[in-house]
Amino acid sequence: MPDKPDLAALLGSRICHDLISPIGAISNGVELLMMDGAMPGPEMALVSESVAAANARIRYFRIGFGTASPDQRIGKSEVTGILADAMRGRLSVEWNSPTDLSRREVKLAFLLIQCAETAMPYGGKIMVDLADAHWMISGQSPKLRVDPDLWEVLSNPAAHPQNGPAQVHFLLAAQELQHQGLRLVADIRETEVRLSF
Repeated sequence: MPDKPDLAALLGSRICHDLISPIGAISNGVELLMMDGAMPGPEMALVSESVAAANARIRYFRIGFGTASPDQRIGKSEVTGILADAMRGRLSVEWNSPTDLSRREVKLAFLLIQCAETAMPYGGKIMVDLADAHWMISGQSPKLRVDPDLWEVLSNPAAHPQNGPAQVHFLLAAQELQHQGLRLVADIRETEVRLSF
């Protein structure tokens, strides 16, 4: 009997697919206005920056929340480009891996980066390392804010934390760990979170 479809991932893919085109069209429109001699004022800069931020987040969500079959691949340069655009101004992310990657594993890494980001409201640096099929995601910040109930769901599928939309990535990461048959080891300290799978 085939596996049930992952409705959350299908929904994420559909929303990202439907939004990427109009956001791209707005971006192109702004570029055309600038080429046509529109005055580059603060309003135009705000629209341009907002469109770039929306485009970056949609590309990030497409990987983290969308569908990914076991045989899909993604290049390191695409991954690092998405991360650089999506995290601009909040966190820095250093990504160390081979050039050819499993999109499914990158999906899980993106979800766990969001988990680390949630614990780092004061900013900081995240490092992602992949070597010998072993992933390590570590985040360092001057101060962490950790909700133990949210983090428990990553290692205990029976946990039922109080989740709002802003924390859905914890549930999705736990689900993806189960789908891939992986176990997460989390080590959270005063200024550092280390996640390995």
